[in-house]
Amino acid sequence: MADALKFVSAQPKDTQGVVASAVYAGGRRVAEIPIGEAGEWSRRPGHVVWIGLHEPGLDLLRQVQREFNLHDLSIEDALKAHQRPKLEQYGEALFVVVRTAQMLDGRIAFGETHLFVGHGYVVSVRHGASTSYTPVRERCEADQKAFSEGEDFILYAVLDFIVDNYMPVIEAIQAEVEAIEDSILAETATRTQVPRLYQLRRDLLRLRNAAVPLVEVCRRLEQPGLPGIDPAMSPLFRDVSDHIRRVQEEIESLREVLAFAFETSLMTGQAQQNEITRKLAAWAAILAVPTAVAGIYGMNFENMPELEWRYGYVLVLAAILVACGWLYWRFRQNGWL
Repeated sequence: MADALKFVSAQPKDTQGVVASAVYAGGRRVAEIPIGEAGEWSRRPGHVVWIGLHEPGLDLLRQVQREFNLHDLSIEDALKAHQRPKLEQYGEALFVVVRTAQMLDGRIAFGETHLFVGHGYVVSVRHGASTSYTPVRERCEADQKAFSEGEDFILYAVLDFIVDNYMPVIEAIQAEVEAIEDSILAETATRTQVPRLYQLRRDLLRLRNAAVPLVEVCRRLEQPGLPGIDPAMSPLFRDVSDHIRRVQEEIESLREVLAFAFETSLMTGQAQQNEITRKLAAWAAILAVPTAVAGIYGMNFENMPELEWRYGYVLVLAAILVACGWLYWRFRQNGWL
């Protein structure tokens, strides 16, 4: 990592998008090389050039294009993000687009990685939120036997790393959803949790749209006939496909849980409102008794036909208390209070 940083700091201003640029032979790193020598090294038998770029400018991409004779359309796609995951073949070169994902401040941040793969070279271009591929490079360098397979193994290692990084995102969302679900069932949910559920469901939909197309990409990589891809690598790309399907299943399961939690929160809110309405109606019924009695006798105690005025207050008050007590008892039995 320190060597890579030294190399980047030593680059001219027009190549500061270079994260690493090295040539390998037999699975071992031969040297750090400038971009201007990459094409020559890639044409040497048994050598593979691996270049890592992060949000490069057009001048740097044009320089890489000249070294490896890349297609204009692939360079145009690699200059900016917002591409759909795909695999394109341009002559003897492959162009692969992959969406990356990671959690930032409670939201899924998406980025893109564009991969140029040809005989003797691999160029990775990162845009947006994306974890550095330094761990991938270190893991490949540690496994020299597998790394000696060449550029197709580098492609597999990067794809596998990207897909594996989907799982921490899913696990973080799953933990949050379970906490929200528990609070909803315990009737301690807050107003902010319902918009959060909708937000998480929308983010998961975007994650599914980023991950699922990779199944088709890996399926094409499993098939023979693509330049630079050894048929012996098919089991590895099939393994990546299996990981993607697992990610897809986890996403679908989480979206169902989110839908259930969203519906439960709405039903809980409605139940709470109904409970409040019932209590208000019960108290209104109780208070209606003294209101009715006071309306009938309250203004005419001296001329009550049934009672003498001196006993009126006591009897009316007793009637009110008995009626209110009976209503309160009935409402408590029905669970309205």
